[in-house]
Amino acid sequence: MTTQLSVEQVEQSHRAPVEIEVPASTAWPLVLALGFTLMFAGLLTSASVSALGVVLVVAGCVGWFREVFPHEHEEAVPVVLEEHRVTTERRLVERVPVATDLVRAWLPLETYPVSAGIKGGLAGGAAMAVMACAYGLLKAGSIWYPINLLAATVYAESLKLGPAQLNSFHADSFAIALALHGIGSLLVGLLYGAMLPMFARRPIVLGGLIAPVLWSGLLYSTMQLLNPLLASRINWIWFMASQMAFGVVAGVVVVRQQRVSTRENLPFIVRAGIEAPGIIPQREVKENRS
Repeated sequence: MTTQLSVEQVEQSHRAPVEIEVPASTAWPLVLALGFTLMFAGLLTSASVSALGVVLVVAGCVGWFREVFPHEHEEAVPVVLEEHRVTTERRLVERVPVATDLVRAWLPLETYPVSAGIKGGLAGGAAMAVMACAYGLLKAGSIWYPINLLAATVYAESLKLGPAQLNSFHADSFAIALALHGIGSLLVGLLYGAMLPMFARRPIVLGGLIAPVLWSGLLYSTMQLLNPLLASRINWIWFMASQMAFGVVAGVVVVRQQRVSTRENLPFIVRAGIEAPGIIPQREVKENRS
């Protein structure tokens, strides 16, 4: 008797259910979303629109919670059984060959130290500053012209400078421009130090040409918001030349630094790369076996 009941239970467990219960359909999330939309739209139109939005938000929250508490609203959905048969006309089964005795390795195996990114950022920043000052001498006859324009990014007083004052030295504008340029150069230099090991082929092309062009395109679309004064006076050809000078010099300095081996098991190490088999030499494989 016990055996017969157990067999019946196993057969019933393997049978697919005729119906399944799923959460019932509800429109309260749409009401809640419409309420939030009207509530914020009223900030630009009228207070009555915001009031209507608040009412819809409250109604949407209450209605949505009532779909779950105190009991979940569910509905039964019939299950349609489909029999799938896998057929093939092939007479032979092809199997993917699996390489044996291969140990997983990390790529890249070597990376640059943090000091390489710092040196590259400082060197690239100096090259970019030389290009910007050369543009100032040719454009306005003063090296302080691009410095005052850069300071206008965060310094409101620089926006009040007239054409003649833009060519003169201002200690506050110089300090702000120096801080902005130095911080930006260091951050981009650290990015180069972490990114260039991932591109084994032609890293200078990436750092000196591709990245500056992409960066210049991004700034071209946002410069009017970041620095209106610089956007009205900038020469984009010189700007891109300065960016390329930074990228080439920073890339050359970074790639000339001595690489260090990555350590997989050390804590506090940020590793960038992918896993790949077959990179570790055979000698190390034998040592790991022993």
